[in-house]
Amino acid sequence: MTGAIGGLGATVVLSGLREAWSRVGLVFETAPMQVVDRIEEVGLVGDLSPVGRRLLTVVAHFAYGTGTGTVFGLLRRERGGVAEEAAVGSALGILAWGAGWASWLPLTGVHKAPWTQRTPRVLLPVIDHAVFGAAWGLINLALARRRS
Repeated sequence: MTGAIGGLGATVVLSGLREAWSRVGLVFETAPMQVVDRIEEVGLVGDLSPVGRRLLTVVAHFAYGTGTGTVFGLLRRERGGVAEEAAVGSALGILAWGAGWASWLPLTGVHKAPWTQRTPRVLLPVIDHAVFGAAWGLINLALARRRS
């Protein structure tokens, strides 16, 4: 359960980072937006209103983050100090990035594989996921300490 709560909290952190990057012009369309676009393209949902599209994007984003945090919680049973949990969380976050961005997202036509892109912006999702993972590690550690 702490893994899922950590995933939810880390998704809030990631959302804040993406919002900041969007305000400075680094990110225009996030992966959750691209996934919803693709779902609509292949006809899995009807025409969405702007509010419906935004709601589905937010729900998908938080569901994916919570699910990822749950998996991290199953993988990470032992606890270390703050620095270790942030580092392990970052590594797990980058692993999650690789699992999605280098496999199922390109295979489903959501976007191109990262190694085919010729822009430094391809690194932003790696940083996003490292921050997500570090936040997850710290939240998970805090919850585990509180429970003990």
